[in-house]
Amino acid sequence: MALFKPKTELAEVDFDRLPRHVAIIMDGNGRWAKRRGLPRTAGHAAGAETFRTIATYCQKIGLEYLTVYAFSTENWKRPMEEVSAIIGLLKKYLLESIEKMEKDKIRLHFFGDLDALPPELRELTVRTDDISTRYEGMQVNVCFNYGGRDEIVRAARAFAADCLAGKRSPEELTEETFSNYLYSAGVPDPDLVIRPSGELRISNFLLWQSAYAEFYYTDVLWPDFSKEELHKALAAYQSRSRRFGGV
Repeated sequence: MALFKPKTELAEVDFDRLPRHVAIIMDGNGRWAKRRGLPRTAGHAAGAETFRTIATYCQKIGLEYLTVYAFSTENWKRPMEEVSAIIGLLKKYLLESIEKMEKDKIRLHFFGDLDALPPELRELTVRTDDISTRYEGMQVNVCFNYGGRDEIVRAARAFAADCLAGKRSPEELTEETFSNYLYSAGVPDPDLVIRPSGELRISNFLLWQSAYAEFYYTDVLWPDFSKEELHKALAAYQSRSRRFGGV
């Protein structure tokens, strides 16, 4: 049963039949800023506000899991000013989240190699993980310094290490076992992956987990992505028949 239903009709969405897990590639911040004659950092700031709005709305309508692609393993190649701005926005969001997580009943987890983050940020991610263990509520997963191929390689290495240590044997390896070595262990696979900005690629995002996800693409740039756009994606998802490879 949905926790909240909007008073105004947007797109036709059955809020009692929502996907459990929605994943979003938050793309288009730079182009949004360029079209307005603004620095790319302004686009990331606007995108961060959109993330806050959409995450809060997903919690209101009763979504169980939301995973967003915030920063890839390849994004370090961007100009240092832009990378620093993104790191600063992450710090700002984490500080605000620590104050609000228990009140809003939103759990926050990170997928990715966080060793590259400054120590202060790593400590903040540990604090949010600790807070998240204290209650139940919607879980938001932020993919930061994340790459789908890197995640799979890390999982394979971890399984191999357990085999060498005598904790596992190669014969034990199944899809379920392997999934438990991923960052997303314990989280159901995404039902719906949304990609704003007009790009038609997956960009190394949740490669293992999205094997049978439904994909929704839109030309809207991420900072302009609204509740109305989310409704369109949910309505499109509910109009499809998911067969998971069956007839």
